[in-house]
Amino acid sequence: MGIKRCVVAVPARLESSRLPNKVLADIGGMPMLQRVLEQCRQAKGPAEVVLCTDSDLLKAMAEDWGFPVLMTSASCRSGSERIASVADQLIAIAWDEQAVRWDQKQQQQRLAETAVINVQGDQPFLDPAVVTAMALEFERREPVPAVITPVYRLKAETIHNPNVVKTLLAIDGRALYFSRSAIPHVRDVDPLDWHRHATYWGHVGMYGFRGDVLACWSGLPASPLEDLERLEQLRLIEAGYTIATFAVEGTSLSVDTVEQLEEARECALKS
Repeated sequence: MGIKRCVVAVPARLESSRLPNKVLADIGGMPMLQRVLEQCRQAKGPAEVVLCTDSDLLKAMAEDWGFPVLMTSASCRSGSERIASVADQLIAIAWDEQAVRWDQKQQQQRLAETAVINVQGDQPFLDPAVVTAMALEFERREPVPAVITPVYRLKAETIHNPNVVKTLLAIDGRALYFSRSAIPHVRDVDPLDWHRHATYWGHVGMYGFRGDVLACWSGLPASPLEDLERLEQLRLIEAGYTIATFAVEGTSLSVDTVEQLEEARECALKS
């Protein structure tokens, strides 16, 4: 049973702990969230781009921009939890159907045949080609992975930056772990020279879920690693799920700090 439909879900909230209201920050004359949604809409493959939010303000704005919106609880602790809470509705949008009409067998089939791509609302320069590539990865892989995420080769100067998430890969491309620390640790070598001894991979903050896996999110056990690193994908790792990866060129700036917001504004001026 392969993937037959794909939908992009963009979780967003106003109450960001490190940079409140960042999704409305002006970047080159456009709110950051609008930039993200518009970039996603340029991708080939997904049937729709949907905002998932608990904010009435963001709902009204996104609808004015021409995007469908699903309302979620304000208690959601992560983007994945937010989109998982409306998984059935996202799948229904992908198939242009009404979930309320499905029986249990039809629901499970639709979930298993649909990929949901989670794009964070703070990546204003996301390359639409990466979204397209993820949709194609789901179509070409057999068996269909539970989760797919893009990675990129890190430059030496970013290896020890805790704001840059690192990914440790197995030989077959599976993600073994994600961390804000540099992994692997190179013993008996100056940390400034680690890049000479190992390949370091960064993580693009985007996840593709098989629909039936996403729908199980609320049932996953609590993850101490997720709490320690503040990385939601570690909940999947601790629960035993395999996260497949594919390599992309470059990276996509995520805006989590004032410094990164200024960097995004400078990038917009240059583009």
